[in-house]
Amino acid sequence: MGRQYFGTDGIRGRVGQPPITADFVLKLGWAAGKVFGEMARGRKLILVGKDTRVSGYMFESALQAGIIAAGVDVGLLGPMPTPAIAYLSRTFRAQAGIVISASHNPFDDNGIKFFGADGYKLDDELEARIERYLDLPMETGLSETLGRAHRIADAAGRYIEFCKGTLPSGFNLDGLTLVVDCANGATYHVAPDVLRELGARVVPMAVEPNGLNINADCGSTHPEALAAEVVRQGADLGIAFDGDGDRVILVDHRGNLVDGDEILFIIARHRHGAGEGGGVVGTLMSNHGLQLAFDGLGIPFERARVGDRYVIEAMRANGWTLGGESSGHIVCGDLTSTGDGIVAALQVLRAMRESGRSLAELSGEMAKLPQVMINVRMADKKPVETLPEIRAAVAAAEAALAGRGRVLLRPSGTEPLIRVMVEGVDADQVGALARQVADAVEKVL
Repeated sequence: MGRQYFGTDGIRGRVGQPPITADFVLKLGWAAGKVFGEMARGRKLILVGKDTRVSGYMFESALQAGIIAAGVDVGLLGPMPTPAIAYLSRTFRAQAGIVISASHNPFDDNGIKFFGADGYKLDDELEARIERYLDLPMETGLSETLGRAHRIADAAGRYIEFCKGTLPSGFNLDGLTLVVDCANGATYHVAPDVLRELGARVVPMAVEPNGLNINADCGSTHPEALAAEVVRQGADLGIAFDGDGDRVILVDHRGNLVDGDEILFIIARHRHGAGEGGGVVGTLMSNHGLQLAFDGLGIPFERARVGDRYVIEAMRANGWTLGGESSGHIVCGDLTSTGDGIVAALQVLRAMRESGRSLAELSGEMAKLPQVMINVRMADKKPVETLPEIRAAVAAAEAALAGRGRVLLRPSGTEPLIRVMVEGVDADQVGALARQVADAVEKVL
């Protein structure tokens, strides 16, 4: 039986439309409190953090009330990056960490995602247990059984120290100028401080969240202003996070974008050169040039389904410590339990420092194949990729590529979109074929 509410990354949608409503989130907090409370042997504690969306205040209060009604204590973290909540869930020995965020989506979306006591996202069975409680009447415990809430005042400082601790002792960024775009999101009061405390000159951007401007023409999904500012400042590089800080995109000193595939390559190549073996996990969307580059270095590479939970599953199954997505979700499994934009950026800076080479030089060692992706919006999620008209369009595109490329249709796990991706050797052909397939999808929809 499929899950009713949980998708590939928690529960997400438009605020005010089911299930992203105050009453549902209240009951979700209660359901989660019941499930995790049953698992506790001693103190019952769930941490709750959020990004900077205006709706986060409402959902924070709703979750808090539901968890307390279930007899579980709540530790309130306030605005914090998603990976920080995963880390703090482990260090506080909490039963779970809950993140109120819609990641890179606009401000009028929001969502809820969970981490277990180990800092990893929940498996299907735990999500199913929470959904089963959602089907039951909500019951509030007697006063003496209720949980309590407290605010964790030093959460940001703890996470800043953790990030710096992922680097070798004595490592510094002295002499570097970095432009840092925080997407008016959860990293706004963390990422600049991490980099400053390591010695860099930091030029911050999009660090004035007002509840409505998260991801708006800024951050990893809109790095154009960052690229221009890097060139204007004569900076060594630019760093762009998404709204909840689990993604990162870089910009070299010339203003050229360095995406998640290139970031993954830089980190993997540096580790390989240092004798740190193991393979790398990408996704179905990873550029074929990444696989060719790893083949040339003798680094094993495997593709997983899109979504960092699937990347992590493949990493753990293979015993590997590195994986990621072209969108900028990079997981350094020896350092973190989930995608972490700040930690990934620091690993690239380490590769630059220890090699004495610029970001442009390091990223230039991987040749990406032309790849075009077109998002086609639909009213609701349905498997259009299986329809005869769509299959015919895909087959025609594959025939035109003649074995020198690939076509992939994938429904988004977080938005009502079909992603049409075409990859090949000739950029003009790739663009034309992507448009043809996307037009076919639009016609059917």
